[in-house]
Amino acid sequence: MDSQNLSMVDVLEKDKNFRVISFYNNIFTEVPKFIWKHKDLRILNLGGNEIKVISKKIGGFQKLRMLDLGHNQIKKIPNEIGQLKSLDGFLYLSNNRLKELPDSICELKKLRYLNATDNQLTELPKEIGKMKKLVEFRFYNNRIANLPKSIINLSKLRELHLMNNALRFLPEKFGKLGALRILDLEKNQIEKLPESIGGLKKIRIFNLRFNKIISLPESIGKLTSLIYLDLRANRLETLPKSILKLKKLEKLDLRWNNNLKIPKWIFELEKRGCVVYF
Repeated sequence: MDSQNLSMVDVLEKDKNFRVISFYNNIFTEVPKFIWKHKDLRILNLGGNEIKVISKKIGGFQKLRMLDLGHNQIKKIPNEIGQLKSLDGFLYLSNNRLKELPDSICELKKLRYLNATDNQLTELPKEIGKMKKLVEFRFYNNRIANLPKSIINLSKLRELHLMNNALRFLPEKFGKLGALRILDLEKNQIEKLPESIGGLKKIRIFNLRFNKIISLPESIGKLTSLIYLDLRANRLETLPKSILKLKKLEKLDLRWNNNLKIPKWIFELEKRGCVVYF
């Protein structure tokens, strides 16, 4: 049923026993009305169309486990999205025209993957921390200026992708996200990292390039699982010697920090096999 193959529409209108419906990459400007009759759906893929409006009827899919609304022209997600209590796989909202998300989205407490990249979002719902099953969170290419304090409650979160937003700082207790493996904060306005950042014991990839950071906290040396640290194009003037404690570090990129004084101890990293660019 993908890619403009609409030959199954007649069948779907008559047979309500389908568990999976995919109309990915077609030319729909609205959700076909017959879809709302399929209450037992587990997977619904409407991505890659030209849909502008999502009906409140979306809340009727009580058994839905995966929903793709990405790559459309949707401006608003109805509050009824929070009624999808069985949604435990993926929710794709990327590449739409969203300026906000309803608070009710935080009721999706089984959801593991949330993607709302390439929209016009300026903030996240305050209770985002209630979505404690989240493992991967992608919100890059938006206009988000602040992260809600509750985000630190996402104890299972492994990947957090927030590049190209408007963040100036992170929550003070950000280090409580102890399960993080990948943290991408490229192209924000971050000036300072909280001391709690040292709590990210499992982080492997940390991307901070194109921010406004002048110095790093000593606690950066506690990121003992870190493999790659990208600090390109910041405003660094000094580096904490605690970086030497990063025994697993394989690559450290310091380029385009014009005021940075390279410490002599940096060559100790190179001697043990870490590639350093400056």
